[in-house]
Amino acid sequence: MLTDDTKTRLLQQYPMLRELPATELESLLSSASVMHVPAGTVVFDENQPCQGFPLLLSGSIRVIKATPNGRELQLYRVVSGESCILTSSCLLGHTRYQARGIAEQALEIVLLPASAFHTLLGNCEAFRNYVFLLFSDRITDLMQLVSAVAFQKLDQRLAKLLVNKTTPIHATHQALADELGSAREIVSRLLKGFAEQGWVKLGREQIDITDVVSLKRFSEL
Repeated sequence: MLTDDTKTRLLQQYPMLRELPATELESLLSSASVMHVPAGTVVFDENQPCQGFPLLLSGSIRVIKATPNGRELQLYRVVSGESCILTSSCLLGHTRYQARGIAEQALEIVLLPASAFHTLLGNCEAFRNYVFLLFSDRITDLMQLVSAVAFQKLDQRLAKLLVNKTTPIHATHQALADELGSAREIVSRLLKGFAEQGWVKLGREQIDITDVVSLKRFSEL
C-alpha cells in the first residue's frame, strides 16, 4: 500500500500519471507496491521473467550485458523519474530479460504489476508517449554505444567517458573498465598514459582532470 507521501513523490517524478482521472489513478496505485533495494543488489538478471513495471523514486540502476568470463558492457543507466526500456520490452513482448540490472545506489521503487502497465499503455496517452519517448532516447544512446565500440579506439572512448564525468572522478579503474566493457589492466595503462600527457592526475580511487581541453580534443579525433 502506498502512503500519501509516496503518492505525492510519485506524481512529482512521473507527472504524466496526473492525466488519469483520480478514481482510475487510485485504483491503479492500489495494486502497486514499494520496494527498497540496497546498493549492489542485482535487481534483475538475464533469462529472468519480468515481475512488473518499476517507477524509480530514488537511486540509480546500471543495466549491463555480461559475458561468461566476467567482462561487462554498460548499456545504459536508469535514474529517478525514468524507467527501464528493457522491462517495457519484456512486458510488451512477454519475454525474459536479456541483460542484468544492478542497483548502483540504494533504490526506492514503486512497482506496478504487468496488468497495470498494460492498462496505462492502453488508456493513458501521456504515459504511452512517455514510454515511446524513452525507447527513442535509449535507442539513440545504444546506437552511439555500438558506433563507439565498433569504430572508436578504447583510449578515445575512455577519454570521452572521463570528460563527461564531474571532476574529481571517484571511481576505481575496475569500475571504469566495466563501463567500457574492457579489462582493468588495459584501462590502468591508458590512464597512466593520460597522466604522463598531463591530462589527468591519478589518486587512490580518484582521478582529477587537469587538461580537459586536450582530453576532449583527443576523444573527438
